[in-house]
Amino acid sequence: MANKSTSIPKRSEIPDEYKWKLEDIYSNNDLWEKDFAEVKSLASKLGQYKGTLAESSDNLLKCLDASAKTSRLFEKVYVYAQMRSHEDSANSFYQSYADRSDSLSVEVSSAGSFVVPEVLAIPDERLAGFIKENEKLAFYKKYIDEIVRTKSHVLNASEEQIMAMSGEMANAPGSIYSMLNNADIKFPIIKDEKGNDVELTKGRFIQLMESTDRRVRKDAFEAFYTTYKKQRNTLASLLNSQVKANIFNAKVRKYGSSRESYLFPDNVPESVYDNLIQAMHDNMHLMHRYMKLRKQMLSLDELHMYDVYTTMVKDAKMDISYEEAKETVKKGLAVLGEQYSKDLAKGFTSGWIDVYENEGKRSGAYSWGCYDSHPYVLLNHTETVNNMFTLAHEMGHALHSFYSDANQPYLYAQYKIFVAEVASTLNEALLMDYLLKNTTDKTKKMYLLNYYMEQFRTTVYRQTMFAEFERIIHAKAEAGESLTADVLCQIYHDLNVQYYGPDMIVDELIDMEWSRIPHFYTSFYVYKYATGFSAATSIAHSIINQGKPAIDKYLEFLKSGGSDYPIELLKIAGVDMNTPEPVNNALKVFENLLNQMEELIK
Repeated sequence: MANKSTSIPKRSEIPDEYKWKLEDIYSNNDLWEKDFAEVKSLASKLGQYKGTLAESSDNLLKCLDASAKTSRLFEKVYVYAQMRSHEDSANSFYQSYADRSDSLSVEVSSAGSFVVPEVLAIPDERLAGFIKENEKLAFYKKYIDEIVRTKSHVLNASEEQIMAMSGEMANAPGSIYSMLNNADIKFPIIKDEKGNDVELTKGRFIQLMESTDRRVRKDAFEAFYTTYKKQRNTLASLLNSQVKANIFNAKVRKYGSSRESYLFPDNVPESVYDNLIQAMHDNMHLMHRYMKLRKQMLSLDELHMYDVYTTMVKDAKMDISYEEAKETVKKGLAVLGEQYSKDLAKGFTSGWIDVYENEGKRSGAYSWGCYDSHPYVLLNHTETVNNMFTLAHEMGHALHSFYSDANQPYLYAQYKIFVAEVASTLNEALLMDYLLKNTTDKTKKMYLLNYYMEQFRTTVYRQTMFAEFERIIHAKAEAGESLTADVLCQIYHDLNVQYYGPDMIVDELIDMEWSRIPHFYTSFYVYKYATGFSAATSIAHSIINQGKPAIDKYLEFLKSGGSDYPIELLKIAGVDMNTPEPVNNALKVFENLLNQMEELIK
């Protein structure tokens, strides 16, 4: 399907071969209705175990079995309804399914809310005795251990009720920021490359920053950040309030710091966070070298912050059809072995993927599914290099889930966010390695090198800079210092000087960039992008250079799901994030890209 028309087709106009087969989950809607009713019934029956879990190992086992059964069937019902609604937002029938499944989610969550508090209330010795005496309960040991691990941070019932009641206030900074950032902030009109008026929006900002017309980039940059600067004190007050809420929650729950509280769910030591930042500091010269190269290739007397997104390689248009993208991805990932290649091909031909945009379809791309189905991938494919990499990326997620679900029981199949981007990013790394080795056209090869180096800049260096900013502002607030707009801007300015180096003019307006990053209201999260990318790049490097031994370890990692903590799972693949080595290995790849580009422009 060429799909080159400027008009967006209706879903009925998309050939079936380019649509996912949700019928593999429910062949008809009556079956969905039947399971929906069954979930409601199962949820209502969970209440019979309330107040009984400490009485006997048998009661605890029956409750955990019933809870898992309810959760597993609910997942199937929920995923089907949501994905159907994503096909076409104008389809009111499936929108009602999505709404009903949202309501069912609240019902299921409420019905099982007593389980964790009751398990925590059982004395450790008694709980250990239950697991020892009941062979079937031993299956739940890891699940129970994870609950017990939180005990020192769980309050008594009345205190937990107060914390729950204060939750809305704690979430207020993020909610207010979202309204201000998404609804109230309005950007001015600027002139595009042809001199036409174009209204600046957050969605158009990066597109304008990628323009080959420097005047357009500069105008967009100045208009964008000047708009945020007008709200600098309000935005600083919101971020300061978010940090204070984090500190309050950490203190009440007896964590040593805000950061510790956010890393605790993944059982990630703070040293992993610090190692990432230290590794970046130790390799800052590579980023500085990249900026010098960018300045040279763009033929600029001065490199400004509005010059970092535009391509360094002109006249390198690469149109890639979906069919060509599939074949190229297959070739790029063939290094992972025969079984992976077979399963990838199966995904391409068995109704896993919803390929093209249609009217009302959800934007973007994702991989999803439930334990009782094969994975699914939603795309909005256009004929670009970026979309070919998106295909590889999402199929990485899909096959990770495919192997996890096939090799782990439901309770331990789902993996944590900390490792979620490893399989997807590794696929991109292997695809890029294949393309660079098999592209003979100099301009196209330079374009690919530019594309990959930008991945390092935006996902490794930039996200680590964000992580360092979070570390600094929380440490200052925890030491009793005030986070005014001037303080936040100075911290952010200094970090940009440090990360971008002597060849970059760090424009004053970039000091406001912190104010447009919504992830700062999902605290201590962005570091996972950098660690995931680094782990994936390090593993890909091992696969390319070591072959089968590294492949076998990686496939074992994919099959491990959520059977252990993320740091331990990555060790299976040969990566120890407790050390800076994976990040350093990834940055050696970045250095190699720089070497290749510098050689090509001689």
